[in-house]
Amino acid sequence: MSMLSFEKKYRVRGGTLVGGDLFDFWIGPFYVGFFGVTTIFFTVLGTALILYGAAIGGTWNIWKINIPPPDLSYGLGFAPLKEGGLWQLITVCALGAFVSWALRQAEIARKLGMGLHIPFAFGMAIFAYFTLVVIRPVLMGAWGHGFPYGIFSHLDWVSNVGYQYLHFHYNPAHMIAVTFFFTTTLALSLHGALVLSAINPPKGQPVKTAEHENTFFRDTIGYSIGTLGIHRLGLFLALSAGFWSAVCIVISGPFWTRGWPEWWGWWLNLPIWS
Repeated sequence: MSMLSFEKKYRVRGGTLVGGDLFDFWIGPFYVGFFGVTTIFFTVLGTALILYGAAIGGTWNIWKINIPPPDLSYGLGFAPLKEGGLWQLITVCALGAFVSWALRQAEIARKLGMGLHIPFAFGMAIFAYFTLVVIRPVLMGAWGHGFPYGIFSHLDWVSNVGYQYLHFHYNPAHMIAVTFFFTTTLALSLHGALVLSAINPPKGQPVKTAEHENTFFRDTIGYSIGTLGIHRLGLFLALSAGFWSAVCIVISGPFWTRGWPEWWGWWLNLPIWS
């Protein structure tokens, strides 16, 4: 099916959340809408601010560019532009662009008459970012607890936060998040490998069907979740990974200030060990 004939199926009027017909338009094959306009605005402004931050930062080395959050002394107030205010503006632009894109996805879903699972899934990633730059800093009383914008500086921040709690891998929510990440990779790699093997049979053999795929896993592990089920499972695993990633960082500091290995003292104190 060519792109032009496919466009007829979704280039339909309506489904907009804001603006009605005024913003119900396309540029080429791409739907724009009101939230497409706001996405472009926040993206361009945020990128310009990042370039400005790099210009005043003393280096154009992409690895070393760093736009830090305000000093802890500013608390939750506004900081001067060159002392963290730039980070605050970029954060607003990032959230504006991300949320606008999710709402644009919602409008496309409404046009297609489909569920909102795609914008909802993207919303989980936005939630994880929002947790790092808004929820956790607010709970800890200063924007300075957000992570800096930069490659090496960001990695340094991750490392330092881990050392602040002695061994971040002992964080139980971090354990759950990593488990979901790895399980997502495993489940969808099994699914992808199965599909590729089914549609690429040896020469002279017919392409296999979903029944063959189900039979393979029933013979291998005793159960097949099915073609629709694996996608639902993959969505659940991926969203769970993002959710528990947000949980693992938001509880570090606002709700637990000691080293994470100490948290497991409850396990050693269980009566069964004595």
